[in-house]
Amino acid sequence: MKKITIAIDGYSSTGKSTLAKQLAKELGYVYVDTGAMYRAITLFAMHSGYIGDESINVDGLVSELFKIQLKFVFNKDLGFSEMYLNGENVERKIRKMEVSKNVSRIAEIEQVRIKLVEMQRKMGAEKGIVMDGRDIGTVVFPDAELKVFMTASPEKRAYRRYKELLDRGEKVSYEDVLENVEKRDHIDSHREFSPLMKAKDAVEFDNSDMGLKEQFERMHNHALRVIQKQG
Repeated sequence: MKKITIAIDGYSSTGKSTLAKQLAKELGYVYVDTGAMYRAITLFAMHSGYIGDESINVDGLVSELFKIQLKFVFNKDLGFSEMYLNGENVERKIRKMEVSKNVSRIAEIEQVRIKLVEMQRKMGAEKGIVMDGRDIGTVVFPDAELKVFMTASPEKRAYRRYKELLDRGEKVSYEDVLENVEKRDHIDSHREFSPLMKAKDAVEFDNSDMGLKEQFERMHNHALRVIQKQG
């Protein structure tokens, strides 16, 4: 059966990565979490002193982009690939709240997006891939056979993220998480270069009141129909 490209875009904490992982596993496709790539660069910028409370040293970060090597390494025990930054497993570090607070500002930088889009296109050149992010269906793979745009209410997304962070042992408040979600929504949707938007031919998928099992079954069945149409 012919393989396709599945592009999943949407707001933060809508469960894009969870759904993408499930689809990739069920279909035998490669999964790429582009959000992890932006988070890794954000971590690099933080450790390098390029991010301040009110500003980012864009020129400094851009001058060192060539030093950044990103790689996904499959973890058999976990069943998914983890992000490595310059040879170091940073999967847990990039999921912390301090990274979440800065990632949208780093993702605004044109040179960062150009670097990562080039990498992402190479990863998906052979199709048979599920990729999630903010501009996959609009910029990275505008010709993807299946495009999904995920959304949910800010309150529902903030609560999911809040629970996730608590489960990881982080001390956070729901109010802070909600503020971060709303701030990221605004930055992602209003940035000048590659803003978050729904592709014209994308399927909008609101999972505000949907469990993981239901959302997977719905999207998996839809993906199968799309694949069958490809012949």
